[in-house]
Amino acid sequence: MSKIAIIGATGRAGSQLLEEALRRGHSVTAIARDPSKIGQRVGVVSKAVDALDGAALQAAIAGHDVVISAAHFATLPASAVIGPVKAAGVKRLLVVGGAGSLLLPDGTRVIDSAGFPAEYKAEAGAGAEFLAQLRQEQDLDWTFLSPSVEFVEGERTGSFRIGKDDLLVSGEGRSWITFADYAIAILDEIEAPKHSKLRFTVGY
Repeated sequence: MSKIAIIGATGRAGSQLLEEALRRGHSVTAIARDPSKIGQRVGVVSKAVDALDGAALQAAIAGHDVVISAAHFATLPASAVIGPVKAAGVKRLLVVGGAGSLLLPDGTRVIDSAGFPAEYKAEAGAGAEFLAQLRQEQDLDWTFLSPSVEFVEGERTGSFRIGKDDLLVSGEGRSWITFADYAIAILDEIEAPKHSKLRFTVGY
């Protein structure tokens, strides 16, 4: 059993990560600005923390084996996460990534493709920058897991593919993964690490 701190535990990805961690018997600290919606759960300690308050975040994650950052990149940059994690002495950081920095068959990034929606560019660009900063990080044992283009609600199937830096597309031409199956991939990585200081991706 690991002690896992989840930043952004009330979001769509974060809430599924919380459920998957509990399903596997881990101890979870759920960190959010307003964790009241989590309620009283066996195995969960909820902490109301503004993640941009570095000292408060450091205090909330101290003593954990793993930190998962599931917050939006546009609101919580890499420095706001990496600094407190290192200061707290936590060695492992897993990040809920974005698909924008994944590569297309021609070697260009998804975010740079002609049809990429303008409304998602700021978040995707911030995600790419977060990954770039992690790749310069020497001290942390980090992993950045990019979902597929469509990151959606849906069933927990346990059946998906793993890739590295290239976008995964199904035989029907769709790039997608549910939050529940994505959570399986992250918890698998926590329990049996295979992507230390690497980015990888998951999709159907």
